[in-house]
Amino acid sequence: MLVYTAPMLTQLPKPPWTKLGASLESACRKALYDFSLLEGDGPLAIALSGGKDSLTLLYLLHAIIGRGFPLRPIVALNVSGAFSCGASISQGFLQKTCQELNVPLKVLNVEQNVDTIECYSCSRQRRKALFEAARAEGAELIAFGHHQDDLSETLLLNLYHKGEFAGLLPKTPMQKYGVTIIRPLIYISEQKIWEFAKLYGFARITCQCPHGQNSKRRTVKDLLGEIEQSFPNVRSNLAQASLLHGSQKASFP
Repeated sequence: MLVYTAPMLTQLPKPPWTKLGASLESACRKALYDFSLLEGDGPLAIALSGGKDSLTLLYLLHAIIGRGFPLRPIVALNVSGAFSCGASISQGFLQKTCQELNVPLKVLNVEQNVDTIECYSCSRQRRKALFEAARAEGAELIAFGHHQDDLSETLLLNLYHKGEFAGLLPKTPMQKYGVTIIRPLIYISEQKIWEFAKLYGFARITCQCPHGQNSKRRTVKDLLGEIEQSFPNVRSNLAQASLLHGSQKASFP
């Protein structure tokens, strides 16, 4: 289990951006436009774990909505439990952050048992809670903080583990729950998100999951790090291949 480090925002991340912030907003806007991720006019839910990815997503979408894209309500959804998947943060910090952005925060509680918890069932449980909460808020769209590295890791994981050339899609309808997952950060590398988080003081290492550092995804992440020494563009190339394959299976404008 990694040690918790409380974040200290140097300033609230919002325009006018630094050069890095401007490039991240541009990449996010491109994904929103390329894949028509903000269709409709209802509320937009954001899955807010409190990690660097979901916080970056919140800050960028808050800055973008109403500027080039129609103004719509935003609601942040946080799943609370004994353990977190990846980075976690105190409820107080998330509440203060959302208050400063004038974004409602809904905290969802799920029961977890250290003796029975495992990645697949935990993910399903958390997603079900998020989807049901999004629909309760009248949101048909829920934004996840998956970035470019997540695309490459998922593609390689599915290829090695299941023999399938399948990755994350920019837009994934969850018909059973009446919501659609959108991934506005798919053009942004994890390294750039780290730099953005460090710049504004919300980067930290806070994995509370007892299995997180021994998962298959962790193994794939480490493997990509080794491959990257010989092929520096492997992450972006795999992500590009994932998007290209996905666009051939789905209808994106």
